[in-house]
Amino acid sequence: MSIASPIVPDRDIRLDNRFASELPELGVAWKAQEPVEARLLAVDEDVAAEVGLDPAWLRTGDGVRLLLGVDVPAGATPVAQAYSGHQFGRYSPRLGDGRALLLGELTGADGRLLDLHLKGSGRTPFARGGDGLAAVGPMLREYVVSRAMAALGIPTTRALAVVATGRAVRRETLLPGAVLARVAASHLRVGSFQYARSIDDTELLRRLADHAIARHHPTAAGEAEPYAALLRGVVEAQASLIAKWMLVGFVHGVMNTDNMTISGETIDYGPCAFLDVYDPATVYSSIDEGGRYAFGNQPVVAQWNLARLAEAMLPLLHEDEQQAVTVAQDLLDGFRVAFAAAWSAGLRAKLGRAGDEQADPLGDELLTLLQTGRVDLTSGFRALAHAARGDTAPARRLFSGADGFEAWLTRWLALAPDADAMDRVNPLYIPRNHLVEEALAAATGGDLGPLHELVAAVSAPYEPRPGRERYAAPAPEDFGTYRTFCGT
Repeated sequence: MSIASPIVPDRDIRLDNRFASELPELGVAWKAQEPVEARLLAVDEDVAAEVGLDPAWLRTGDGVRLLLGVDVPAGATPVAQAYSGHQFGRYSPRLGDGRALLLGELTGADGRLLDLHLKGSGRTPFARGGDGLAAVGPMLREYVVSRAMAALGIPTTRALAVVATGRAVRRETLLPGAVLARVAASHLRVGSFQYARSIDDTELLRRLADHAIARHHPTAAGEAEPYAALLRGVVEAQASLIAKWMLVGFVHGVMNTDNMTISGETIDYGPCAFLDVYDPATVYSSIDEGGRYAFGNQPVVAQWNLARLAEAMLPLLHEDEQQAVTVAQDLLDGFRVAFAAAWSAGLRAKLGRAGDEQADPLGDELLTLLQTGRVDLTSGFRALAHAARGDTAPARRLFSGADGFEAWLTRWLALAPDADAMDRVNPLYIPRNHLVEEALAAATGGDLGPLHELVAAVSAPYEPRPGRERYAAPAPEDFGTYRTFCGT
C-alpha cells in the first residue's frame, strides 16, 4: 500500500468540499455535536496513513476533535447528505443522514478523493425523531467488520476511528455513546439518485451522474452513452461485490437502497454477521422479520436495488421513456451474468481448482452437503485444504452429518486440488459472531483488550498463528440463536 506523507499539524489538513459545492441540493450544511468527554477507543493506523493523517496526531486532543467533527479545517463544508430509499421494500422519499455528516474529502495516496464521514455525530434535519447518536458497541462492530472485510479483499468503507463521547445513549438500556469516523470512495448511494429523481430535477440528476462518473467510473465519460456506461459499471461492481460476500458467508442484514453504493463498496455495518453453519435462509437481523435480506436472497435483492437505480436514471438513458426502459433492462440483465461468473470463479478457487469448469458440479453439491450437514462454512473449507494434503480426518468430522460426503470427497480429491491455493482464498479467521459479541460487551464495559485481540486476528485472515486457535474455532454449541441489531 502506498502511503501519503503524514500530516501532523491541523493547519496542514485540507478537506475538500467537492460534493457540497457540486451538489448543494443533496446536502444540508450542519455541525457535529460537542462531546461531553471525548476518549479515543480505536484508530486504524493503516487507514490514517493511507489518507495522509498522522496516527499519533489523531490521538491528541486536536486530532480527536477532528474525528468528532467539532473542529474542522478552514474551508471545509460539513453536510448531512440527502437521499431517498426503499427500506424493506417500502419507499421513503426523504431519508438522509439523520445521525451522520460528510466532513469533506481527503486526497488518498493514489490521488483519489476519499470521503471523511461520521456516524453518531448528533441529530440533523433528517433525523425524523431519532436522537442522532450511536452507542459504543455498534460503532466498534463496524470498526471490526470493515477491517476484516478489507483484509479479505472485499471492497468496503473503512473505519478510521471510534471515539467515545461521554454521552449516554438510550436504547433498550442506557449505553455509552460514540462516534465512528470512516473513509469511503464516496457516500453516493442508489438512494442519492432516487432522491434527485423524486424531486423531478433532471439537471440535478445529470450533475449527480457526472459526479459519480468522475469519482467511480471515469472510463464511462469517453463512451458514446456515458450514463448507460455508468449504470453498467455499477451493475458489474455490485455483482462482483455480492459474489465476494457470498463466498465468505457475509450477511449484510439491511440491504436497503440507501445502503447500496455507486462505488461498489460495502457500507453501513448495522445488523451484519458471518455465517456459522451454511444455510441460505439465515437471517440474523432482529428487524428482518420476513427474511427479505436472508443470506441466500442477497443476489436477488441486489438486482432489485439496481432496478430502482435504473428507474431513477431513465431520463438520462434515452429521451424516449420506452427506449430508456429497454436500455435499462438490457443492462440489468447483465447482473445475473456477471454475478454467476464471479461466483463460479470464486467457488472454483475455494475448491482449489481455479479455472476448472469440472469443479462446478462439485461446488454445487458441496453447498448442499454444507447445508444438510449444518457445517460451519469457514471451518469446512479450511478442513478441505487439510484433506487435499492427505489429512481427511478434520473434514470427515465436520461433515459427519452430511450423507454423500464420502463419495463427494473421493471425486473431488481425484481432481488433485491445490491446497496452498485454497488457503490463500479461504480465511481461517473471520469476525465470528460469538467473538464479536464477547469483544463488544467487554468494550462497552470499558475493557478494550478482547477487541484489539479480535482485530489483530481478522486483520490477517489466512495465515495460522500460534495462540489464536480460539479465533478459528466455530461457535460453541451453547451460543444459541444469534440476533443482531441496527443500533439506532
